[in-house]
Amino acid sequence: MSSSNGTGAERSASMSATASSQAPARSAPQGPAAQAPAPPTAGRRSENSTGILFGVGAYVLWGLLPLYFVLLVPAGAVEIVASRIVFSLVFCVALLTTLRSWKATAAAARNPRLVATLSGAAVLIAANWLTYAWAVLNEHAVEAALGYFINPLVSVLLGVVILKEKLRPLQWVAMAVGFVAVLVLTFAYGTVPWVALALAFSFGLYGLVKKGVGGKIDAISSLTIETAALTPIAAGVLIWLSLSGTATILSNGAAHFWLLAASGIITAVPLIFFGAAARRLPLSTVGMLQYLAPTLQFIIALAVFKETMPPERWAGFGLIWLALVILTADMMGGPRRNRLLRAAGV
Repeated sequence: MSSSNGTGAERSASMSATASSQAPARSAPQGPAAQAPAPPTAGRRSENSTGILFGVGAYVLWGLLPLYFVLLVPAGAVEIVASRIVFSLVFCVALLTTLRSWKATAAAARNPRLVATLSGAAVLIAANWLTYAWAVLNEHAVEAALGYFINPLVSVLLGVVILKEKLRPLQWVAMAVGFVAVLVLTFAYGTVPWVALALAFSFGLYGLVKKGVGGKIDAISSLTIETAALTPIAAGVLIWLSLSGTATILSNGAAHFWLLAASGIITAVPLIFFGAAARRLPLSTVGMLQYLAPTLQFIIALAVFKETMPPERWAGFGLIWLALVILTADMMGGPRRNRLLRAAGV
């Protein structure tokens, strides 16, 4: 951002020098021509505000997802996820057709390595969806929210183990506090919080795989290929559930069918919002916004689903929140730290 400002300043100085050499000393522009152009920071503020709106929209929709899953009862977790995959593909196909964006998707689909990477990501996100749906439908919504609170810590851990990244002192402190929190929660639950850990690691690994894809593919094309890879399995599951008499998609009325069908839109829209936010916002801002979703899920679990929170669980959650505060403080200090390193010539 600083290099952009420097370029703008040089261009303004050049324009001023040219104008002064061509115009009389006392002349001054009159009328509309005298109006100064809008400062470049105004455009950046507008982009930032738009990005925040998209980001808040994405995380609020993800945070309200437990309420949607409850509406789908008596459908089970397996049927919900299978329907979500199939109808997500239907929505993506319709969206690509409407936007006439098939060219980019077709080009990506001809890249075997990219397709293999996205197929691996699809397996991870399907496992995440299945775990989350099961948790919400089986009175583990608090533990599910815990999984997404833990996720930033897991992402840091995966960076160390897989990408061989080095932790800064505050990150070490956050990881240590997070480890103690898991021990406290293991005592609180009477067992290791497998649901939370499964959600955190599956989503963390999904993010790691998608990081490898980078800017090679847009969000809609990526979701299309991921769901296309899973659709044969998901369609087979729906057929098997129907033949066994346990499917609800066609046996519980039109309203139930359309609620399940809406899972395609409910899956794709927040992802598109997130992509729009990520393009406009600094990583630190996106990192702050991500806590909106598990916070909403946690509130819904307590206020709507009436799940219990004994004192020892509050203690465990408190330690997780402390770890996140430490991690966020380290993240927010990143820009200043980078400036100091550049000034020192490191």
